[in-house]
Amino acid sequence: MSTTLERPRADARQEAPRRLKRQKPRKTATDWVILVVAIVIGVAIAFPFLLILLNSFKSPADYNSGGPLQLPTSFYTDGIVNFWNRVNFPEKLWNSFFIAGMVAILSVVLSVLNAYALGIGRVKARTWIIVLFLLANMLPQEALLYPLYFMFKQVGLYDNVWAVIIIFTVIQSAFGTYLLSSVYGTFPKEVLEAASLDGAGRWRILWRVVVPISRPTLSVLLIFFFIWTWNEFLIPLTFLVSNDNQTVPVAISVLQGDRLMDVTTTSASALLGLIPTLIFFLIFQRTLTRGITAGAVK
Repeated sequence: MSTTLERPRADARQEAPRRLKRQKPRKTATDWVILVVAIVIGVAIAFPFLLILLNSFKSPADYNSGGPLQLPTSFYTDGIVNFWNRVNFPEKLWNSFFIAGMVAILSVVLSVLNAYALGIGRVKARTWIIVLFLLANMLPQEALLYPLYFMFKQVGLYDNVWAVIIIFTVIQSAFGTYLLSSVYGTFPKEVLEAASLDGAGRWRILWRVVVPISRPTLSVLLIFFFIWTWNEFLIPLTFLVSNDNQTVPVAISVLQGDRLMDVTTTSASALLGLIPTLIFFLIFQRTLTRGITAGAVK
């Protein structure tokens, strides 16, 4: 009898912690306040995008009669078609993709090389060089327009997409060098010493050890560099004067001064310019999340 009574008691003791684990913590008033604030902020962020989507498929007559918040009475696509044909949108889309993609790749490569020399290599005055990169990244673009314009005019690269690629590669790599230098400065020395003992040189250590370990951080930089370059406006507007070389943001802004441009077509152009970056972000969302949460060094 004693054994039969002890077994239920033991089972009850084992089930008690499980019940405690299954019980969800009760939400406090602070949790509800934070949730409400997060929802309000989310709605405020999403409202302009919803407004653009609503007015992109609305006819000018519906907009004039009901305003920007009224639902369209019919599915109107002439605004998208007009903008697509008037600016040759596939050409502008390719220009933006080519410029942003090349800048993202070249900036990450240049940032890795600079940061490897500053963070792991033995470079004198390392701190001052990093501060110089930070100050260069803080310069406003307006201060760079005239000297860059004069320089690219002299070398024959004005009104060429490579002029914009070179400019943004230098600007983005300045920030990337500043960030990666601090990351590589805390890189575990044991890993580098083990690789050197195995006979790996500096170049091989960089591409076989440092880059694979810091891949999450590099992925985040690649995504940010692409989006930042895609949204740039002032420098492409200044250096890409030909219609064939213009990017999507420049094409949208140029048409806003057209007398034939209406609000619905403007909304359609903004929607077409937003969709590629949204798709790019959704594709690399997991990469961005893993890069932020994983950190630079595993």
